[in-house]
Amino acid sequence: MTPIANIVVGLVAALHIYFLVLEMFLWDKPLGLRTFRQTPEHAAISKTLAANQGLYNGFLAAGLIWGITLGPAGASVKIFFLCCVVVAGVYGAATVGKKILFVQALPAAIGLALVLLS
Repeated sequence: MTPIANIVVGLVAALHIYFLVLEMFLWDKPLGLRTFRQTPEHAAISKTLAANQGLYNGFLAAGLIWGITLGPAGASVKIFFLCCVVVAGVYGAATVGKKILFVQALPAAIGLALVLLS
């Protein structure tokens, strides 16, 4: 079960790297505007805030990757960072949009369950 758990944790990390790129570098570009359904004016105003969010997503990805690289000793690291992702996803779903629950929290919850079962 551990290889499957690590694949899912790796996919969650990859998602957060994608979020980092979207929020830090593509926020005011066509892909970022479409993804976050915003106007160029709003993107310009919120660009710095989005870059900060992207940085936090990068830290989540780094923690998950770190947990994977530690091998069996990384279980607690993966559990911690997956819990952080689940909490962030639930909060985002409650405050921004329900889609975040399925895009962010659900994959992390699945990964968390797999790590706990490993």
